[in-house]
Amino acid sequence: MIKIYGILIFVLTLGSCNEVKTSKAQQPEPKGKVFTLEPDRYNVAFLIMEGTYNTEFTTPFDIFQHTRYREGIKAMNTFTVANTLEPITTFEGIRVLPDMDYTRDSLPKIDILVIPSAEHHLDTDLRDTVMLNFVKHVDRDALFMTSHCDGAFVLAKAGLLNRVYSTTFPSDIDRYKKMFPNLKVKDEVLFVHDGKYITSAGGAKSFEAALYLCELLYGKEITESIAKGLVIDWNLEGVPRFIRQ
Repeated sequence: MIKIYGILIFVLTLGSCNEVKTSKAQQPEPKGKVFTLEPDRYNVAFLIMEGTYNTEFTTPFDIFQHTRYREGIKAMNTFTVANTLEPITTFEGIRVLPDMDYTRDSLPKIDILVIPSAEHHLDTDLRDTVMLNFVKHVDRDALFMTSHCDGAFVLAKAGLLNRVYSTTFPSDIDRYKKMFPNLKVKDEVLFVHDGKYITSAGGAKSFEAALYLCELLYGKEITESIAKGLVIDWNLEGVPRFIRQ
């Protein structure tokens, strides 16, 4: 009798465990990140990947995102694109959830592409043909293609800077010239604007190229207002730059 009772408890327990497992399996999968774009705005995409540096990503993102708080202008939709929807980890260790996967998702028209620097922009990233083809695809219709720090290496590898002046991170200028000997390179400036390409030295100075683009699109008064909101002293005339439109 005791044996039968023990077996009965075992069977009931096993059934209970299976019931719990089945119940969990039947639960709906958590929904992915819901992301929408506001109409009648510039679509500004930030190309991120493993090893993206925080500053060149977050500095222009903050500035462009603040345009939505100014009235009477065509503000910016700011969003991230990557080759995955899984979290990517920046060089400094921050985990970022991309908004769109450029290898799978149907992307909106991108008006401005921002390429922050990443850890492997001098080597393995330049062999990523899917990423480079995405950059070239965006270039066809984009109003502006921008880079910060070593993001210029991506634009150069994609063949987009062959006819314009550009710059990159000061310590990597010599390597930039060696890797792309036919480029027209400007050093001792914080950013270069030639045609629709804006390349910057990057680092904490990434804000200057971003504010310059705002001034180009919105004028001085709006840009000074954005800068003030971020506690930045903005004076374009005091910024070492090279502009050829």
